[in-house]
Amino acid sequence: MRVRLSKSFTFEAAHWLPTFPEGHKCRRLHGHSFHVEVRVEGDVDPGRGYLVDYGEIKAAIAPIEQTLDHRCLNEIEGLENPTSEVIAAWIWARLAPTLPLLSEVVVKETCTTSCAYGGERRSRRNDA
Repeated sequence: MRVRLSKSFTFEAAHWLPTFPEGHKCRRLHGHSFHVEVRVEGDVDPGRGYLVDYGEIKAAIAPIEQTLDHRCLNEIEGLENPTSEVIAAWIWARLAPTLPLLSEVVVKETCTTSCAYGGERRSRRNDA
């Protein structure tokens, strides 16, 4: 049986988007209540009856949440241009080594906006 599990966390942070045009509201310092969903996907082990212990996902998330919460994201290495897209990829890069079944990271900046990142999908075809 194939399943996808999701574990969420939130963090409060400020940022500005330096690549936006002068005068754009997102170019000014502002804050969000970010909501992040971490998704893993795979086949359930029939002997255990589950894919991954949610506690393993929570443990992998904890240091990331601590790094981001109540910070100015632009001051964190790798987040100098902290768009939702960049934040999702940044979180992915830190989770992937400890969550081999990681399938997607979704970053919600507001209740009506989100970005889903599923890692770098490389083409398997031979271009030779």
